[in-house]
Amino acid sequence: MSIDIIIAIAVIIYILVAFIFELLRPGLILFSAAVIFLATGIISAEEMIKGFSNTGVITIGVLFLVNEGIKQSGLITRLAKAYLPRKKNKMPFLLPRIMVPVSLLSAFLNNLPIVVNVAPILIKWASMMNLSYKKFLIPLSYAAIFGGMCTLIGTSSNLVVHGLMLENGYRGLHLFELAKLGLIVGGFGFVYMAFLGNWLLPGERILLRRKKTEVKDYHYNVLLKPGSALIGVEVNNNTVEGLAGLMVIAIERQGKVIHPGTGSIKIQQDDELLLTGRSDRLNYILGHKEVTLKGIEALRDVPPGELKKYEVVLSPRFAGLGMTLKDYHFYEHFNAVVMAIHRNGERITANLNSLELKVGDNLVLLSTDQFEKNWGDRHMFYLVNHVQDMPVEKTSRKKWIAFFILTGMVAGILINEMVSYGFGIRLNIFVMVAIAAMLMIWLGVLPWQNYTKNISWDLLIMIASAFAVSNAIKNTGIADALAREFIQTVHDLGPLGVLALLYVFTVLLSEIITNNAAVALVFPVAIVASQMLQVDPRPFFVGIAIAGAASFMTARGYRANLIIKGIGHYSKGDFFRIGFPLQLLTFLLSIWLIPLIWSFSFEL
Repeated sequence: MSIDIIIAIAVIIYILVAFIFELLRPGLILFSAAVIFLATGIISAEEMIKGFSNTGVITIGVLFLVNEGIKQSGLITRLAKAYLPRKKNKMPFLLPRIMVPVSLLSAFLNNLPIVVNVAPILIKWASMMNLSYKKFLIPLSYAAIFGGMCTLIGTSSNLVVHGLMLENGYRGLHLFELAKLGLIVGGFGFVYMAFLGNWLLPGERILLRRKKTEVKDYHYNVLLKPGSALIGVEVNNNTVEGLAGLMVIAIERQGKVIHPGTGSIKIQQDDELLLTGRSDRLNYILGHKEVTLKGIEALRDVPPGELKKYEVVLSPRFAGLGMTLKDYHFYEHFNAVVMAIHRNGERITANLNSLELKVGDNLVLLSTDQFEKNWGDRHMFYLVNHVQDMPVEKTSRKKWIAFFILTGMVAGILINEMVSYGFGIRLNIFVMVAIAAMLMIWLGVLPWQNYTKNISWDLLIMIASAFAVSNAIKNTGIADALAREFIQTVHDLGPLGVLALLYVFTVLLSEIITNNAAVALVFPVAIVASQMLQVDPRPFFVGIAIAGAASFMTARGYRANLIIKGIGHYSKGDFFRIGFPLQLLTFLLSIWLIPLIWSFSFEL
């Protein structure tokens, strides 16, 4: 075993460990790996920086500007309100009505802003319909995945595969080439979610005869005021006389948590009560004479009528990741008190100041409306306001401008793909995207002053570095060794068996180290395998692209899943229970259809 292979194996192990334990931001992890390969001579300086000049990477960067313009115009919010059903119905009718429009949008826009903008509106709609919001948020994220599978620009991992194909001398993917399979997978996915979602998704099943069902819960941590009249009062059936409209979920006493419901429990002076009730109970508690909200001391100078409750999900750009609330001085930064944190479907209220913050954490805050004005449009948080509709302050004029720019961009790309070959001129997709981005800025839809803050630089660094890591795997010979193992393992099945292994390998890596890094690591193995089998590698490339996009089983590999997990208070098991059968269905469809659509035989 050569020294280069030993170094490469060590770096790959480092990548896996760093992603699993979240030692660094994803972009820094892969950039660090690329620097190690550069320093050891495994890749050249040209191979190191090639990804940063790749057209696909630059296209993704410019798409962020288009996405932000669409988001700030309020167009997504307006469309969501327009297409949501007005009447309660059965799941097989409700879910496709919600999922199909989201898939259409996500085929041409970044999935994350669509999911982030639609999710709060979906929660509000579910509450109005007396439906469980947990039945709709995971399907919302999956709908974005289905749409992303169908186009070259639908998800960033598709552009990574396309860029690697061009870099290695192969013909790239057309805009709708993946739609030949993506539409079929999406169609089966819609049917699967519509008919099995009611049983597999968390939350109460939707039955038209049911008058009440699960709605968004609101929790309140309260302390007793000195000499409170509630001291000594007994908790009966989770209710306390004097706390109207509130249920006692738990009592924290001297470091122990007591759950009412069995036996007689009397409230003591130093008890901390965890209450649940409707959103309107906040003002009731703020004006209560016997209890006070935990943590309210920092806001004691603010009139109770001006306080509002917010929920935010921490994004990868939050500056305090890995730090505790105390170390980061959260209140000093945002003038907001953290009442609770939701993580992995569990509500954390004790020892908040010593809890390290992570991406996807759902923070319940108490602040004034100034918080929304100052931070609601920033990228450190994904603001989730469940009490009212997401505010849209933009004018109708900007919505229409954004709509026509988006329509023009899509039409330009479509016309270019369909008819430009006949005239001998074919513009790059980047040209259409760049024109759309500039129009967003020139026409005032997207403010120009701080336009760079709308670009996810960590994602671009991660993708560009993934190209360098991919080259390193090819240069060291690891790709050759893995390809031989693949072929020996499924020798009798031939190319179909290798395709299946590549697919599974990509899916597993995507759930650990994100889809962009996964496709970059597997891509060189696909090239070597095709050369050894003397078959066209295109089916392998398509399989890697679909597998990289199909992130259904966990929230780790797909950012929209991670945000939905925080917003909807889902657990890890929720995604796996609904996502594993869907992943298996996608795998079987892909392995069956890919060789039929993209032959392993070389084109003559």
